[in-house]
Amino acid sequence: MADSKNLKPGWRRVKFGDVVRLSKARSQDPLADGFERYVGLEHLEPGDLRIRSWGNVADGVTFTNVFKPGQVLFGKRRAYQRKVAIADFSGVCSGDIYVLESKDASVLLPELLPFICQTDAFFDHAVGTSAGSLSPRTNWTSLADFGLALPPIEKQQSAIALLKAATDHSQSIEDAYLAAGRMLQAFKDCQLGGNGSAKTYLLGDLLLGSPDSGCSAPPKDADTGYFVLGLAALSRDGYVSGDFKPVEPTTKMLAAKLSTGDLLISRSNTVDRVGYAGIFSDDRDDVSFPDTMMRLRPNPALVRPDFLEALLQTTSAREYLMRIAAGTSASMKKINRANLLQMRLNLPSLDVQEFALGQLCELKNAVAAQKSRWEAARQFVRLIATRAIEGEV
Repeated sequence: MADSKNLKPGWRRVKFGDVVRLSKARSQDPLADGFERYVGLEHLEPGDLRIRSWGNVADGVTFTNVFKPGQVLFGKRRAYQRKVAIADFSGVCSGDIYVLESKDASVLLPELLPFICQTDAFFDHAVGTSAGSLSPRTNWTSLADFGLALPPIEKQQSAIALLKAATDHSQSIEDAYLAAGRMLQAFKDCQLGGNGSAKTYLLGDLLLGSPDSGCSAPPKDADTGYFVLGLAALSRDGYVSGDFKPVEPTTKMLAAKLSTGDLLISRSNTVDRVGYAGIFSDDRDDVSFPDTMMRLRPNPALVRPDFLEALLQTTSAREYLMRIAAGTSASMKKINRANLLQMRLNLPSLDVQEFALGQLCELKNAVAAQKSRWEAARQFVRLIATRAIEGEV
């Protein structure tokens, strides 16, 4: 980052807190005050400045932080998740979200603020100043101390125009990526198990014995050299690498050790994630699966593991899993093992499975290619923003 002596004419070195204000607006009764929507951390998507989901205040909420259109929402808890958004409506938000705004629009244009908050330097500062082991949080005093090079207004305007164009380009690529994902899902729904030669099986009849149970333990602060998967390791599209929590390698934990190719299903999770299935694809032998998941052992004489994974990801299978998920908690649901094994699945011959998996692989590659283009476009937006606060544009 350029120091004060090397700044271009008209630029100046400032602290984040010199030009940005933390909003203190509160509402003790959001519904009575006319607020209809609330936003929690779960409603903010990493790397996406748009707020695409929210909750209804009428359904009950304890949030009191008020935000209004144009203000920036920054997730202070687990800042490594990179959750920043621009509000385009009024509402209340979680206490784990900071509501930020420019102190003076003649000094810092409000449109530039969200892009500053998206830079790697700002996130690195937020993560580096976070405290707490399980749910680390940064604080306003630390964020306010973040240093940046502030361009003159005309340079800010130029940077904003470039950032908006790059963001529009990124969003158009995202649309193509999402369309490819819908095409992949449509293929699973329409082409797997739907031909005339398919036979109907119970899931239990396709497995070699009862599903294996996992093992959970409190995560350790220190590196133990052994890990257990987190709840986010299974997604709608399968296994997601990277969600590992350090644990002690006890005998029970080692009994749940994973091997590459193991098929997992979430038996206990939040309402929207319970029943997710995926194949563990990491080439490592230091990871177990938790007791919130089950390991399925497909019978190779009947079904390919990756074909069974795809079947469990179809819309009809998802609907069945959601129906059998039960529990008194409003947020967490569980799937009973016996009910899971009664799931009916249409299964073609192994030859047909092999052919369908070849087509599925081509579609997955197309989705992956679009995702890579989208990630590159988002990185370009962050690069422009970084240069804007380092005096390089």
